[in-house]
Amino acid sequence: MTTTDAHPTTTIEADPDVPTVRMVREFDAPRELVYRAHVDPELVRQWMGPHSIAMDIEVWDMRTGGEYRYTATRDGEEIAHFYGAVHRVDENERIVQTFGFEEMPDAVSLDTLTFHELPGGRTRLEALSVVYDFEARAGMLASGMEVGVDEGYAALDDVLARLGGAAERA
Repeated sequence: MTTTDAHPTTTIEADPDVPTVRMVREFDAPRELVYRAHVDPELVRQWMGPHSIAMDIEVWDMRTGGEYRYTATRDGEEIAHFYGAVHRVDENERIVQTFGFEEMPDAVSLDTLTFHELPGGRTRLEALSVVYDFEARAGMLASGMEVGVDEGYAALDDVLARLGGAAERA
């Protein structure tokens, strides 16, 4: 479990019996905005990953049967390459995709992101990643994923606040 003073808690759990990672995070924004921030490449670019990383999105086709590919850069240098296939998208409710990392080819995961509407215009995001074996999961957890998740979700809070403010002004 992780938390920061300015942002809600992100829970990251590794099941001891099954090679999965489950993450849960609540956002002070309506489900439609949280979902939009996951499927709109211009918004994704603003929040995903650690602060020290920029994203160069080559493909971002978040629809059933779509795909994505992006490169993470730091100070203009390519440091990681990510890709996946989008298996199912239920608008504002769920995304099922694979997640691959070229530098760790055996650590491909099947990820399900579920967007739960909460009272008061809030959203709970649950993400479940299933990997091939415990070794692949250990590599995933050791990769610095927690920092990227925490910093990314904190940036997502800021993006959602801007989107919410823009929606209120419209």
